[in-house]
Amino acid sequence: MKIGVIGGGAWGTALAQVAARSGDPVLLWAREPEVVASINQTHENSRFLAGIALPRSIRATGALADLAGCDALLVVAPAQHVRAVLAETPVATTPLVLCAKGIEAGTQLLVGEVAQQLYPDAPIAVLSGPTFAHEVAAGQPTAVTLACADAALGAALADRLASPSFRPYASTDVIGAEIGGAVKNVLAIACGVVEGAGLGQNARAALIARGFAEMTRFGLARGARAETLSGLSGLGDLVLTCSSTSSRNFSLGVGLGQGKRAADLLADRLTVAEGAFTAPVLQAAAAEAGVDMPVVDAVCALLDGRDVAAVVGALLARPLRRE
Repeated sequence: MKIGVIGGGAWGTALAQVAARSGDPVLLWAREPEVVASINQTHENSRFLAGIALPRSIRATGALADLAGCDALLVVAPAQHVRAVLAETPVATTPLVLCAKGIEAGTQLLVGEVAQQLYPDAPIAVLSGPTFAHEVAAGQPTAVTLACADAALGAALADRLASPSFRPYASTDVIGAEIGGAVKNVLAIACGVVEGAGLGQNARAALIARGFAEMTRFGLARGARAETLSGLSGLGDLVLTCSSTSSRNFSLGVGLGQGKRAADLLADRLTVAEGAFTAPVLQAAAAEAGVDMPVVDAVCALLDGRDVAAVVGALLARPLRRE
């Protein structure tokens, strides 16, 4: 099974590294000409994943048309750019494995729903879980959820990507795997705020637990299964990204907690903190579904420039309730 990867950032490059461990050729599309040149000439993505040697079986291209011969495509473009990139990609009935985590602004569609809208005949799968790109690329032990409504295709994709250090767990709950990945990005910003504002470990633990309750409420309202949300693509990913500065979303929250402006923090980033774009979309979707998500509301207020102390105070002043 020849794998193509759409997206030449750190995560896309790490997944290309995973797919190449079988020894089969992998084709990676990157928007940046310097990334294509770096991978093909020095076998390293010096811009986004410096220090990781890539096998010669990974070839980079700047032309989406070159992906036409692939048997499956890993879509790793940022969530808000997936529609535009896929619209230019020769897909037809090629299986699409969605690896971006977010909800599309304007439509409130999950990434998989965007792909299905564009290519209704293409099988859809979702790969999600607690993954830092540099650890995956370095071959450190990692487990993920690989969700696909077609169980046989999901098993084939998992077998193709699996290695001693990369373990995909099969699921048929595509919506649940997507929602876990999208919501945890927003909650990671909140946990970063706790760190940046010096609110302590008790507050962070409480925020993870209550945030997970919000994720579960929203997921169930959108048709997800509870066991998916409590698995690798939900709770597992939430724990990782809410506890490490290697998380782009957590780092953004740290800056907000220190009183910095969201616009300045986002402008100063080489990579995308998806949670900043997902937060207002998630807030609107939750309101329409009648789902209470106070932590998400607080993150949106902070991204809009509200004072940290005022937002935290309002969150803590909410009426007491049963757990």
